[in-house]
Amino acid sequence: MKIRVKRDRVAIPGFRFAGVSCGLNGDADCCGSPVVPGGTFNRSNDPSYPATVSDFRLDTYEVTVGRFRAFVAAGKGTQADPPLPGSGAHPAIPDSGWDAAWTAELSTDTAALKTVLKCGSKWLWTDSAGPNERHPMHCITWFEAFAFCSWDGGRLPTEAEWNYAAAGGSEQREYPWGSGIDGTKASYNCLGDGLPDCTADDILRVGSKSPSGDGKWGQADLAGNIGELVLDYATNTYPTPCEDCAFLESPLDLRAYRGGHALSPDVLVSTVQQANADPLEHEMRRGVRCARRVQTDP
Repeated sequence: MKIRVKRDRVAIPGFRFAGVSCGLNGDADCCGSPVVPGGTFNRSNDPSYPATVSDFRLDTYEVTVGRFRAFVAAGKGTQADPPLPGSGAHPAIPDSGWDAAWTAELSTDTAALKTVLKCGSKWLWTDSAGPNERHPMHCITWFEAFAFCSWDGGRLPTEAEWNYAAAGGSEQREYPWGSGIDGTKASYNCLGDGLPDCTADDILRVGSKSPSGDGKWGQADLAGNIGELVLDYATNTYPTPCEDCAFLESPLDLRAYRGGHALSPDVLVSTVQQANADPLEHEMRRGVRCARRVQTDP
C-alpha cells in the first residue's frame, strides 16, 4: 500500500484486501491514491466560479465491493460502531468531520447494513466474497460513504476537489481524458456490457477503461461507471470565493455526486455536470472514491 493508515484488517477469502488486483489487467493496487497537485481552475468550466484547492490525494479507483466488504466485516458503518466524532474531516474546513448526530442515520447493526446494500433491480453486493469484488461498491448512502472513507484513513472529497481532478485542473478538460467520448474511454449510456439494455451489468470492474479513460493524475472511471458521492453540494450557484471550500451551510438534505454513471448519456458524464442525491438513499447508481491528506504518505 502507498498509504499507511490504521485500520482493522480482516481476511476475506478470494480477495486480496490491499493487493494487486484492480485495473484493466488486474495488476494494479486497489488502494492506490496518487497526489493531485493543487491549483486554481474554474468550477464546471465556468469562469464565474474560480476555485483554488490545495494538494490532496484522490484514490485511483472507486471503492470496490471487496474493499467495502472489509469495512462491513469489521462491523463498521453501523450505529453499533460508528465513526468517531470529527473523523473524516477536511484539514482546512472547520466542522467538516463526522457529526455524532449522524449516527442515527446508519443501520442498526451489520446484519441490517447487509440487507440495505441490496438495492434496486440488481445489486453487486453479496454477503460472502464472490465475482463482483473488483466492481465498484454501490447502493450506499452518503453517510455510509463518509463512514467508509473515514475508517479507511481518508475522507470524502469536496465537490471542488473532485471537479479539479476530473477537469485536469487549469486544463479545464471536457472529460477526464480531454475531449470526445466513446466506449473505449468510459462505461456510459448503458453500453458497458455491450448489450442494448440498461442494467447493473453496465457497471464494470474498476479500471476497465484504463488507461485511455484515465484523468490527468491517473484516476480511473471519473466519467461513467458509478456516480461518486462528495462532501458537499451547492444548490444553485457555487460559493465564491472558494479556497479549499465546501458548501456545508445548508441542511443536510442534499449532497452531490459527480461523474455520472453507466446509465448516463455522454453529456451527463462530462466534468461540468453536477447531480444531487438524497444522503439517506440507497441507490444503485451511486458509489464513492476517497480523498486523503498528502501528509499520510510515509
